[in-house]
Amino acid sequence: MGIIIGLVITLGCVLGGYMAMGGYLSVLNQPFEFVIIGGAAIGTFIVANPMAVVKDSCKGLMEAVKNAVPKDSDYLELLGLLHRLLRELKTKPRSEVEGHIDSPEESSIFQDYPAIMKDHELTNFICDYTRLIIVGNARPHEVEALMEEEIGTTSHDRLEPVHALTAMSDGLPALGIVAAVLGVVKAMGAIDQPPEILGGLIGAALVGTFVGIFLSYAVVGPIASKLKVVREKQVRLFFVAKQTLIAYMNGSLPQIALEFGRKAISAHDRPSIDAVEEEAFNSGQQQAA
Repeated sequence: MGIIIGLVITLGCVLGGYMAMGGYLSVLNQPFEFVIIGGAAIGTFIVANPMAVVKDSCKGLMEAVKNAVPKDSDYLELLGLLHRLLRELKTKPRSEVEGHIDSPEESSIFQDYPAIMKDHELTNFICDYTRLIIVGNARPHEVEALMEEEIGTTSHDRLEPVHALTAMSDGLPALGIVAAVLGVVKAMGAIDQPPEILGGLIGAALVGTFVGIFLSYAVVGPIASKLKVVREKQVRLFFVAKQTLIAYMNGSLPQIALEFGRKAISAHDRPSIDAVEEEAFNSGQQQAA
């Protein structure tokens, strides 16, 4: 919603200011300039990026528009899931815990946390390192280094659409110049026409420069920045899981390990310790049931 509101304000102010100066919107109605710039931008975007990144960029655009960042409930669900798993590790036989992490989609524990189950990468991350804890001969600092490496890879993969859109944004002003040059070429072909016609053709050509710069700095660039914020906050869930599991491996009780995970959450998004304790209490009741 924030992106839509921002674009409405930006477009309204730019076009409103233009009209207030005495400009006519009909002059900006140059559909073929848009075709040249838009088509070239999309074409070069496809050329420059693997199809997986192109598809993920489309998905990322929707995430940016929806501001699909983890909410308080998502962090609480993650901490509740981790608390139940750690309680299982502490009180149940190895075979019972393995059943949950080998088939999380069939696990009674994971099914209680649908928001976490939607993120398959995060679910696999939790299951893989819980399995290492069960094995019992992995050293905490080695596991932590491995977690950091995997989180770095995940972050790189999730930010690829951001880099792709940023590159597209950087290229749009040049593509606007391409459209403008083509418009000038067209105008030069009508050099023998009256000044009012020739002026209109040159004005239409300059629309290409305007469109390219506007799309770059007022549309694509800001959306790429928004997507970066969204994806970085999504990756923060992995850090929460990492801190919690490593704390448990270092000997902390499940409840104390949750506090390590809670502290890995940004201060603006961090749930209160009371909310985390209530979630842990609820997860404990579910486990007892």
